[in-house]
Formats: sequence, structure tokens, C-alpha cells
Amino acid sequence: MKDIEKLKEIVNGCLNDDRRSQEALFKMFYGKMLAVCSRYISDPDTAQEVLQQGFIKVFDKLEVFDFKGSFEGWVRRIIVNTAIDSIRKAKRAPLLKDKDTDFKMDSTDELEESEALELTELKASIALKAIEKLSPGYRTVFNLFVIEDYSHKEIAEILNISEGTSKSNLSKAKLNLKKILTEEFSNLEE
Repeated sequence: MKDIEKLKEIVNGCLNDDRRSQEALFKMFYGKMLAVCSRYISDPDTAQEVLQQGFIKVFDKLEVFDFKGSFEGWVRRIIVNTAIDSIRKAKRAPLLKDKDTDFKMDSTDELEESEALELTELKASIALKAIEKLSPGYRTVFNLFVIEDYSHKEIAEILNISEGTSKSNLSKAKLNLKKILTEEFSNLEE
């Protein structure tokens, strides 16, 4: 309860253009949101730029947050959308890219990239379907640890379980995923 009151105080300060409150809010979520950006954007400098753009959006939209849901989830959604927007802009403006190989027009390269993209999308689709087959408990711990990058201590606090239970559920989730994926790939070969 104390944390929510402190967060409300910081948000109210931000709404009143208090620089210390803005700095406190930024520092509070910087690490987690940089990790989110880094999952989408491999270049560290670009990831930090996207993070800053995302926080500008957070500050601009703070007045619409009503504290009925998770503030961190709300911030994460804005940061993820900002990262995705950045990726889209980079694809629309290829001259902004730094790699010389991006400008090659060799049709075999384009074909190989297309095939690689299709394979990657297929693997991602199969993995997501496998994750969906996990029990809710295993799936939740798996997503928080692997996808959202929470520590076992953080997961334990969020779910009100012990760290040992979090570790056990992650281990069992991995074993179940391996079993599910093995079955999926054996069905593909038939």
C-alpha cells in the first residue's frame, strides 16, 4: 500500500511538471524498460533513444492513467509500442540504417532473407502455441522470467509464492515445453 501511495505522489508531481518527480519516475522504471527495449532493438544506443522517446510519451499521457491497473504494465505497453514504431520507421526509411548490406539488391539475398524470415515466424508461432499449452501457473512464471525478464525474487513477490516455487515452476515449464515441442516437431515430420 505504501508503494502505491508513493507512486501516486510521484505521478502527481509529474503532472505538476516537478522535475524531481519526473526523474524519480524515470529512475524507478529505467532498468526494466531498457531491458524491454533491448529485446526489440539490438543496438544499445538506439534502444536508449527509444526508451527516452517512450518516457516522453509516458509523461505526455500520465493524465489518462487512472490507477485501476498495473502502472508498470501501462508503462511497458507504451515502451513496447514505441519500440515497434521505431522498427517500422527504420523499415520505411532504409537510408537511416547503418549497414551497407541493407542496400544490396541481389535477388538471391532477398530470397534467402524472405525464407529466413518465414522460418523464424514459423518457429515463433510454434513456440507461442507451445507456451499457451502450459498450465496457467507454469505459463505465468515462464513468461515473467523468460519474456518479461523478472528475477525469481520479483516473481515470488508478484505471485505471492516462494522463490523456490518460482524456480520449480520454471523448471517444470521448461520440461513441459520441451515435451510439447518434441511432439509438435515429430508431428510435422509425419
